[in-house]
Amino acid sequence: MKSILGIGNALTDILAILPNEDLLGKYHLPKGSMQHVDMETGDNIWKSLKEIGVKYVPGGSAANTITCTSIFGMPSGYIGKIGNDELGNLFKSTMEQFGVKTRMLYGTKSSGRCMVFITGPNGDRTFADYMGSALEMGPDDIKPEYFEGYDYFHIEGYLVQNQELIAKAVHLAKAAGCIISLDMASYNVVESNEAFLHNLVDKYVDIVFANETEAAAFTKLPPREALEEISRHCKIAAVKVGKDGSMVQSGDEYHFIKPWPAKAIDGTGAGDTYAAGFLYAHSLGLPLKTCGEIGTIIAAKVVEVVGTKIDIPRWRDAKLEIRQLIDSVKND
Repeated sequence: MKSILGIGNALTDILAILPNEDLLGKYHLPKGSMQHVDMETGDNIWKSLKEIGVKYVPGGSAANTITCTSIFGMPSGYIGKIGNDELGNLFKSTMEQFGVKTRMLYGTKSSGRCMVFITGPNGDRTFADYMGSALEMGPDDIKPEYFEGYDYFHIEGYLVQNQELIAKAVHLAKAAGCIISLDMASYNVVESNEAFLHNLVDKYVDIVFANETEAAAFTKLPPREALEEISRHCKIAAVKVGKDGSMVQSGDEYHFIKPWPAKAIDGTGAGDTYAAGFLYAHSLGLPLKTCGEIGTIIAAKVVEVVGTKIDIPRWRDAKLEIRQLIDSVKND
């Protein structure tokens, strides 16, 4: 089985169901918003949430993808930076429980976290993000030996803002013979790092994952044309169009992938799991269309749960459906 290494912002999602909206008012968090907060505010909010009762879920885009590839059975590693604290130790130990080989670096600040406030009868969600030590990861942290033995290197697009870090990482990954994949992560990240991203994709990236807004920011084109344009600059492009499915292209080969049936309640993590399924299938040497279909199957499972972690029954169903799909491809 081929192996994969990911790099990303090591963030722990802290989910709390609030009895009322008083805490939102206390920390000046507009209901339904996403706010970045400083260390003092982040620590104070966490203390307040612990009194209420919280659920901890290690997250971050690349961490979600790498956790899934590990569950699929790929030897999987992860590079991230945490604080030497309770949350950091929780992040590391949970990733390792999923079988991920962690290369956790330690920063001077508290561990990064995304605090999620769930309020009201409709389960409205408000976010307070504190990036903490995750933002301290730099090019000097990345060593050639980190890439030894890995076949794939997966980059979380949010890290592209740290251009020196990513420039060194892709150089070392390419020297180690890795296939490099990039999830573009966010349209505003694409817009603010456009020139760097174009150079990165042209020179280093083999597989690009983007949703329709990220693809539009990168190419200034609608989804189908954006897919074709991206595919001219790398070996494989995948553009996700939400509930309508996805499209994949490599050279002149194009496929539209229909959405897999799902009772969607939360889209968080769908793109991360799609990338995991696609890369797993690609590592098996499966056809391009099948890679997209396996990504779609696993993405359909995560939208049926709140958060980014698929439960055991859905994983069991996904693996059965994927095995049936692979068997049908082999028998054609």
